[in-house]
Amino acid sequence: MPADTDTDTDTAPLASVVPTRRTASPWVLMYHSVAEFTDPAEDPYGITVTPRALEAQLRWLRSRGLRGVSVGELLRARDAGRDAGLVGLTFDDGYTDFLTRALPLLRRHDCTSTLFVLPGRLGVDNVWDPVGPRKPLLTAEGIREVAASGQEIGSHGLLHQDLTVTSDDVLQQELRGSRELIRELTGTLPEGFCYPYGHLDARVVAATEAAGYGYACAIDPGRLAGRHAMPRTHVSQADGGARLRVKQLRHQGRQLVRGVRW
Repeated sequence: MPADTDTDTDTAPLASVVPTRRTASPWVLMYHSVAEFTDPAEDPYGITVTPRALEAQLRWLRSRGLRGVSVGELLRARDAGRDAGLVGLTFDDGYTDFLTRALPLLRRHDCTSTLFVLPGRLGVDNVWDPVGPRKPLLTAEGIREVAASGQEIGSHGLLHQDLTVTSDDVLQQELRGSRELIRELTGTLPEGFCYPYGHLDARVVAATEAAGYGYACAIDPGRLAGRHAMPRTHVSQADGGARLRVKQLRHQGRQLVRGVRW
């Protein structure tokens, strides 16, 4: 099953229907792995950007007066009316290359981010991807190092399962169990959750909120959009400044939605 990427971001038109009441969601960018690669076959799901590409993208944000921050920081600033110029940065799955490749660049550009990890798959690899290279996941020590560096740690569930097809018991294990394991790792209960594959429904969203998470990230949640189903923009290796600007405008057009709960 492919990883959670927004496959239509480069082809879908800007939203043309403007609702009567508007509440725009904050702009949140979605990354996964940061690693060197030259052959597209090494990145069949489009989840990898090179360090050079990531740095160029962070430079572009700063050149436009924008700073990347964790989703928790972004929402706290938004609640206080001080979120102008802030963009959410998220990295899904908890790959080891976040620590070795992404973190130094985030520090260089004075950015923070949210890393969504899988405490049920510590130190193994992306077994949920049927093709493509094996990418190692952070160990418990690595996650603690990321947390100590000032980055936000969120939950991506225990095992990277599609929560919409799980039983209620498994859903609770994925939500509450992963949250408790992350507290054991870092000493802090995670505020944020990220839906594996971006899959969600009303049952899953309600369970996530009931499990105590302050927010949850999706990809394109449609009418479920809100603080526990936040849309995100997938960023790829091909995204230079011009493409990022198009994606920013597309986000603004799509996310002017009626009755979003913030």
